[in-house]
Amino acid sequence: MSDKAMGNELVFFHSPHTRSSSVLILLNELDTPFELKVLNMLMEENRQPDYLAINPLGKVPALLDNGALVTDQVAIYLYLADLFSSGSLAPGLSEPLRGPYLRWMLFYSACFEPAVCDKAMGWVPNAQKVSPYGDYDTVIRVLIEQLRAGPYLLGERFTAADLLWATALKYCTALGSVEPDPVIMQYLARVTTRPCFRYANDLDTQLATDHETERLAQKASN
Repeated sequence: MSDKAMGNELVFFHSPHTRSSSVLILLNELDTPFELKVLNMLMEENRQPDYLAINPLGKVPALLDNGALVTDQVAIYLYLADLFSSGSLAPGLSEPLRGPYLRWMLFYSACFEPAVCDKAMGWVPNAQKVSPYGDYDTVIRVLIEQLRAGPYLLGERFTAADLLWATALKYCTALGSVEPDPVIMQYLARVTTRPCFRYANDLDTQLATDHETERLAQKASN
């Protein structure tokens, strides 16, 4: 761990059962201290001026590292894994797997997530040559082919990319927006048994319950 990492004061802005849950998983896997700032989206705390001053989009996750702001799920993943994992969760700049690691981190945000969202909403993408991801079927096929070689996205090397993808695939297969292909389900069985997934799920379950209680109390008082 670098001297910079040792001195970091991380503030993590989170709301349960959102994209920030995957960052919660990563932070627990890294076992690095952080201050948790929870936003109740049911009460639109993410749309209040104090948070919009941090992230004008009103989205989570957001991370402050000694005052430096990092937003976007994948950007936060890349930042934290490089800074805190001492090479264990992120291949170093000179390692042969660095390129494939970056490829799959960005394939998630640039191809997989847009393809899944478009499919779920019933939106037909533009012609393949101008679509940012081509087409949904190809995206899923490429992913399954990569996972089939296994056991992880980068073969024998477990990385932060696996935490990111397993979180998304667990959610998408549960909702039915991605078919539970046996290759995907076997991959999830390998990755999601890690303690960091239980930690995040238990915390989010409690936070979601608390937030609903707060919402109902506010409604009753109005």
